[in-house]
Amino acid sequence: MFQRKRIPLLLVVLIAGIALLSCQQTKTADAGDAPAKTVEKIVWKSSGHGPATDPSQLYHDMCCKAITEASGGRLEVKPFVGGSIVPAYKELDAVHEGVLQMAYTCPMYNLDKWSAAGLISSRPGALPGEALRTWFDFAGGADLMNKMMESYNVMTFPGALSPLPEEVFFHSKVKIESVDDLKGLKARCMGDGGEILKRMGAATVIIPGGDLYEAMQRGTIDAMEYSTLASNWEMHFNEVAKYVILSPSRAPSDPQVFFVNKDAFNELPADLQRIVRAEVAYWTQAQHEYLVNESIKAVEKFKEAGNEVYKLPTEVADALVAEAAAFYEEKSRNEPPIFKEIYTSMKDFGEAYASIK
Repeated sequence: MFQRKRIPLLLVVLIAGIALLSCQQTKTADAGDAPAKTVEKIVWKSSGHGPATDPSQLYHDMCCKAITEASGGRLEVKPFVGGSIVPAYKELDAVHEGVLQMAYTCPMYNLDKWSAAGLISSRPGALPGEALRTWFDFAGGADLMNKMMESYNVMTFPGALSPLPEEVFFHSKVKIESVDDLKGLKARCMGDGGEILKRMGAATVIIPGGDLYEAMQRGTIDAMEYSTLASNWEMHFNEVAKYVILSPSRAPSDPQVFFVNKDAFNELPADLQRIVRAEVAYWTQAQHEYLVNESIKAVEKFKEAGNEVYKLPTEVADALVAEAAAFYEEKSRNEPPIFKEIYTSMKDFGEAYASIK
């Protein structure tokens, strides 16, 4: 009698598995499904310009984190503290060279490249914070800054400037009550403000923010400017200077700007460009509002710490503003055309702004 050979159970299972896999592949091919694409992650490095305790550095770091999160990790922006990647105040050069893709710094730190950089900075006679950001965002300020930097592989955009409140005029060991008190004063004062005070007899020097506490402690300088009341409280300057002198005459705002590498930004997909712009605009405005509020609180903190907080005498403030006006009129005649273009634009906007006050 005819007997069928038994097929081993393992072979049956194997044949069934192959058939099922073949069926699934056929269905997939029929459906026209394409394999999932792997999204390539983009990594940027960004640096602030100050020490880790500086509120500007903290807001820089929060902005970097927010961009990374908003992009779902497609664009990771790694934050670095000022001076950790390149020497302090050389952040813009690093962005130009592609060492950094983004930086948050003060325009005046780049006077070695553009004399007009000091105009969009904490300078005597400049626009107050609200007016400065409006000029930058809506009245052509960002475009003029890009025009100034056109030979550099660096760009900025509306929303990238944080005006910050007015700076403290000076933290000083010496009480300033007249113009004569400025003569021979050893003071850290950056940018055009330093040049103008030098014309008035002060002995101004450039010192990185992270070194100021020690410079005051050692007596290298007698007075210093740095930033807002809130920022300076966090830097513990109450411990090294008795007097906190207030006046908007030297720096009616303390603008800092986000800069990005042109190539890196232009290579981003449009949606990531929008994310970068939107997060930068949010955090720069948030920092300004935070520091206005914290500066109000800081006044009492300095007083409670034993500091004498007082307003700079009008005589000194008026003399500084007059010297600044003469300084900028001279430079407008002697510097490259972009200097006069920016100065005139800011001046005209300032006059229009004052007319509604």
